[in-house]
Amino acid sequence: MAGLATVFGSGAMTNSIPEIVNNDLIFVIGSNTTETHPIIGLKMKKAFRKGAKLIVADPRRIDLVRFADLWLRQKPGTDVALLNSMMHVILRESLEDNEFIANHAEGFEQFRASLAEFTPEVGEKITGVPKAKIREAAVLYANAERAAIYYTMGMTQHTHGTDNVFSIANLALMTGNLGRESVGVNPLRGQNNVQGASDMACAPDVLPGYQKVDALQVRERFEKEWGVVLPGKAGLTATEMTEAALNGSLKAMYIMGENPVLSDPDMRHTVKALKNLEFLVVQDIFLTETAALADVVLPASSFAEKDGTFTNTERRVQRVRKVLTPPGDAREDSWIIAEISKRLGYEMKYHAMEDVMQEIGRLWPAMAGISYSRIEKRGLQWPCPTSDHPGTPYLFKGGFPRGKGRFTTVPYRPSAELPDGEYPFLLSTGRQLFQYHTGTMTRKTSAIEAIAGGRPYVEIHPDDAARLHIADGQKITVSSRRGSIEIAARITERPLEGMVFIPFHFTEAAANVLTNTALDPVCKIPEFKVCAVKIEVS
Repeated sequence: MAGLATVFGSGAMTNSIPEIVNNDLIFVIGSNTTETHPIIGLKMKKAFRKGAKLIVADPRRIDLVRFADLWLRQKPGTDVALLNSMMHVILRESLEDNEFIANHAEGFEQFRASLAEFTPEVGEKITGVPKAKIREAAVLYANAERAAIYYTMGMTQHTHGTDNVFSIANLALMTGNLGRESVGVNPLRGQNNVQGASDMACAPDVLPGYQKVDALQVRERFEKEWGVVLPGKAGLTATEMTEAALNGSLKAMYIMGENPVLSDPDMRHTVKALKNLEFLVVQDIFLTETAALADVVLPASSFAEKDGTFTNTERRVQRVRKVLTPPGDAREDSWIIAEISKRLGYEMKYHAMEDVMQEIGRLWPAMAGISYSRIEKRGLQWPCPTSDHPGTPYLFKGGFPRGKGRFTTVPYRPSAELPDGEYPFLLSTGRQLFQYHTGTMTRKTSAIEAIAGGRPYVEIHPDDAARLHIADGQKITVSSRRGSIEIAARITERPLEGMVFIPFHFTEAAANVLTNTALDPVCKIPEFKVCAVKIEVS
């Protein structure tokens, strides 16, 4: 959807966190918000108490279901069918915003025709959500004055994750829920400063500010600033690097602040790839499972031991100030990078981190108005193009960057690996409230470990447990086509019957031993949320 590509491609929220409390309809899909983004979850609860309607679409009974006016319990991987069926209802009942579509969108007629087959009856057959609930969700969303959609990796970590995001954008576009306060399409970023990393080109096809490397004028501007010649073609994504390491075409890797041994799919496959490298460097604050494989470990500094900025999920650039000296040989990430660069023959001539911010503003107009003095006490949201600009709480006021947004026809495609006779259960992975990502920091904190339970588990539906004669807490073996783990059973009605759920924080029973390496063909994200497994009593 070209008019929205920069924002949705960056994962940035179109709107802001404070606006949530004024939503009158909140649609949460593929996001266990209260556990993965608890502060934002509190804002949603506050909106609910003010009278907002809440629709939750999730195969698992997440905490927000307690507050939901409507729970759509779709089968994992069927989100496109669910959203297309909702949009079919909106069109059938003439609830679309025709004025907004005429003024701000294109490609609508072709898109409309593509929805003809997605009746609520077809949606029910594919998703398992009753057709009456599909209609109710469509009507609630379309009739709301300030409807906003919130999603996370429950939507993106699929072989059709890009399709899922396009479908969300289609829904917002056809109802005019863009370009106003307390509406929008709002992906919630999974880790601190992921937005900042994305903004600064931690993707293989862009330079800072999502400026394409294959655009000659873009490259020339950066080459002039940096005094170098830049490559004109995209590099490899993280998942493509793993394959390249495995086949020998990639010889060395430099991994910073990431633990792919636990966080990437098919753990044994990842370890084999990393061991096949000629040289592996890992820069981190702890000796992670990935760092343990490294030829060289560079000890980095934590958030409290560095200067700079973080950019949060609502595009807000915020100051980070050094309050502690890094211990031992640990150094700030920026110092390590600059030293390596100098020893490789290119000296980065920054006297302070503020110099970097000034350079960002010269090269990316959306940040040109942000300076350390302006964000001394409170951050600013990009776009902020001039020194007197107040920042942008919500995007697309008055229109889209390309002139008009474009509808995208999205067919339904099943997930890459579905349950069968040999592997009859569907596994999905995710997070829990008290642990963070691969547990690199949180699992070293005894208080967090105590309150979180401190051990891995697999959620299994009571009917499935009874059929397999599994008791609560019993050790069972969960296997996929890629490997097996031994793990304690937690009998609960949270997952659907026939579905199991495993948090991926635990190295001693790593969920990503099991997950599939199948990728979304566009963005190359692995399908963490759907794979086939079998369960055996240990």
